[in-house]
Amino acid sequence: MSAVPPPAPTPQQPLEPLELPQLGVEIDEPCLRADAARNRARLLEAAALLVAERGADGLTMEAVAAAAQVGKGTVFRRFGDRTGLLTALLDHSEKKFQAAFLSGPPPLGPGAPPAERLRAFGVVMLRRTVDELDLQLAAEPCADRRFTNPPRRVRHHHVTLLLREAVPEADCELLAHTLMAPLDPALVHHLTRQCEMPLSRLESAWVDLIDRVTGPAAPAP
Repeated sequence: MSAVPPPAPTPQQPLEPLELPQLGVEIDEPCLRADAARNRARLLEAAALLVAERGADGLTMEAVAAAAQVGKGTVFRRFGDRTGLLTALLDHSEKKFQAAFLSGPPPLGPGAPPAERLRAFGVVMLRRTVDELDLQLAAEPCADRRFTNPPRRVRHHHVTLLLREAVPEADCELLAHTLMAPLDPALVHHLTRQCEMPLSRLESAWVDLIDRVTGPAAPAP
C-alpha cells in the first residue's frame, strides 16, 4: 500500500512590512520630558546594579524604589510591572541587535545571501542569550504574550522573510517558529547550564540546521 503524500504547503499570505517597534516601556510616550528621562535612567541604573549584585531573581520593584530613593509607585508608573522593568533593561541590547540584523554589515545585515544571514542571526542571538541569560529568563513574558511581544515579532518577521528568499516553497511562517525554538532562553539555559554543553556546540548545531533547511553552504573558492 503506497504512502499518502504529505499535503502541499498552504499558500502563504504576503507579509506586510513590519515597522520596527520602539521597544521597552516608552512605546506610548516617545518624547519624555528631560526630568522624566533622567528619572527613568536613574531607575534603570539602580535596577542594573541590583541585577549585578543579586541576580535577576533578586530584582523587585520595591528594591529598585529603595535603591533609587523613590516611592514604589514611581517605579510601577514608569515600568508597569516587573516584566516591564526587566524588558526595559534588555531594551538597549535588543535595539542594537535589531539594528545589526536589519541594517548592519553582512553577513548578519543586508548584502549576504539569505542562508548566510540566517546562520549569522542564530549564532549572534545564541551568544547574546548566553551573555544575558538570567535577565532574559526573568523577563520572559507569560504564555499569552510570549509570541506577540514586539522583539519576538520583529525577529520572527525577519527570519520569515529570509526563509522566503531561501526556500520559497516552504511554509515559512511556521518554519520560522520551528527554527527559532533552539534560540529560546529556557532551552539555552537547560543545554548550557543543566547539560553543560559548550556554546560552540549550540552554534554548530544551528549552522547545521540552517544548512539542512536551506542547503549546504557553497565551498570556498
